[in-house]
Amino acid sequence: MTNTNASRRDALTVVLGAGLGAAGLVAATSPASAYQGNMEHALNQLFGALESLRRAVPNKGGHRERAIEFVQQAIGEVQAGIDFAAPNGGG
Repeated sequence: MTNTNASRRDALTVVLGAGLGAAGLVAATSPASAYQGNMEHALNQLFGALESLRRAVPNKGGHRERAIEFVQQAIGEVQAGIDFAAPNGGG
């Protein structure tokens, strides 16, 4: 693993963390029906999976790295769903 990969990963973590903070603010100021409890739970689980994958030994023939990419994509999709539902009253 190179420093470039670590830097990108750290930057992604900061961006995703900021996005989650913003989503929490939106959820706190939106109608109660817009709260996405199951989506928030899924997001938390995905962040846990991402952390576990990052801590795993990288001797998996590239599959660990691909899994990290897929989990990051899933985090983005779940967050997009939450962001979409918030102003549209999806509860």
